[in-house]
Amino acid sequence: MLAAAQRLRRSADFAAAIRGGRRAGRETLVVHLLVDEPAFASTARAGFVVSKAVGNSVVRNRVQRRLRHLVRPLLDELPAGATVVIRALPPAAEAAYETLATDLEGALASARRPRRPR
Repeated sequence: MLAAAQRLRRSADFAAAIRGGRRAGRETLVVHLLVDEPAFASTARAGFVVSKAVGNSVVRNRVQRRLRHLVRPLLDELPAGATVVIRALPPAAEAAYETLATDLEGALASARRPRRPR
């Protein structure tokens, strides 16, 4: 379980991260990362989007529990005020725990990488 200060709850927070953040995708998930440092934030926060396309409620809850467990230690590496939204894709339902971990770490590292100049 994530601490209350580490969870996204408001839809405006989800929308801000999805619209304004960097996006990186992998086979099982998509990560939206918004690195913004508001004065009130003491830690990075995470939210999860697991739609019905992933599976029934049992499968969706299992995927969300796995992702929540995987993201907990990664939040400490992000700057305070960072917002992460993790959107699970349908292949996440059958993916092994190690695959989810690899995809999450890779997508988060890719989203943190600075943009190349055009």
